[in-house]
Amino acid sequence: MIRPVVYNGERAEKLFGERESLTCDVRPIVKSIIADVRTRGDVALAEYARKFDGYDGGSFEVSEREFSAAERAVSNGYKSMLERAIANIRAFHAKQKRDGFEIRERDRVVGQKVTPIQRVAIYVPGGTAAYPSTVLMNAVPAKIAGVPVLVMATPVKADGAVKPEVLVAAKLCGVDKVYKIGGAQAIAALAYGTESIVKVDKITGPGNAYVAEAKRQVSGVACGIDMLAGPSEILVIADSSANAENVAADMLSQAEHDKLASALLICTDMGFAKKTVSELYEQVDKLPRAEIARASLDGRCRVIVAPDLDTAVALADEYAPEHLELCVSDPFALLEKIKNAGSVFLGNNTPEALGDYYAGANHTLPTSGTARFSSPLGVDDFVKTTQYVYYTDVAIATAADDVTTFAESEGLSGHAESVRKRVKK
Repeated sequence: MIRPVVYNGERAEKLFGERESLTCDVRPIVKSIIADVRTRGDVALAEYARKFDGYDGGSFEVSEREFSAAERAVSNGYKSMLERAIANIRAFHAKQKRDGFEIRERDRVVGQKVTPIQRVAIYVPGGTAAYPSTVLMNAVPAKIAGVPVLVMATPVKADGAVKPEVLVAAKLCGVDKVYKIGGAQAIAALAYGTESIVKVDKITGPGNAYVAEAKRQVSGVACGIDMLAGPSEILVIADSSANAENVAADMLSQAEHDKLASALLICTDMGFAKKTVSELYEQVDKLPRAEIARASLDGRCRVIVAPDLDTAVALADEYAPEHLELCVSDPFALLEKIKNAGSVFLGNNTPEALGDYYAGANHTLPTSGTARFSSPLGVDDFVKTTQYVYYTDVAIATAADDVTTFAESEGLSGHAESVRKRVKK
């Protein structure tokens, strides 16, 4: 049972508990799977599909017939809802797109150009669940960035079917190919390529501990990744204007994700804290995923009573949550004080679920305190920059003394000589 505690100066990690590393135990297994896929390609993928998913369907690529069947299986109303969500996500991310720049002077040019990453893969968790929102949040910014080849991988059940909602979302977002593969083997295939799976330059999207560890192992070696996602987190700051029933519902919206998800509340009144705890346990048993949510509450939920909102903000910044709700009377004033959070939800009518699906801001966010130094997924994750430099003979002669002095100070005479030769000529 959750017991609210009064803050008395402890650091955030003592109040809220340390975040766990979810991948340490699976590292040897994942390393073996990656090596196997690199060596045996599609043969290994087929064996893992049979072993882990019970799927023995032959082709890994979703066919046009399967896409057509998915279109028929999904209602027009659902497709219209997806289109409205896509429009919101596109409008938000279009503002993130940036151009290169160039500085032209009389005898020199320096600049930077922005280029889309050429081949990107989205990993979408699957099996018994459907996550079309993951498709939208990854594919829309990738397309805005101009990624020319965008593929997707998702695990399937024994019948080899991908959830129709996922396929319709992929089609609406312009995904080029969908592969029916999952787990660490999917990450290995995308990172290194197989006979039938295209090798990509970057992999984005969430997954279980095996997927996260596989992304960690291929990152910076075979391809890039977006981030390493840990269990979901929500931290709510509430004052007297907040509604305990709503706050509890918001906390449960994250607790139902995973037994290791964290649902945290910092408020300024013990009465409100106790009422929220009561609401949590009253509401949790009504959820279809009650067992998961209750385990999260009992193991990872904390309710803190702080003396004031400034203290609450300081604690939140130290924790650096994935999702931060400001259920306070003047949320925009408090927003100015927030430094570390993945996504902030302002006021008493803005549940985190709006960000998961519809508002337009991305739902792929830094977890485990990494909001201290990283950002939500966006258009920048799907581009790279290249610098360029041009000097005339006059410009290099002007810079020669400075460059050679600098090079010699570092003991790199070859650098200095490469400039001197041009000036002597």
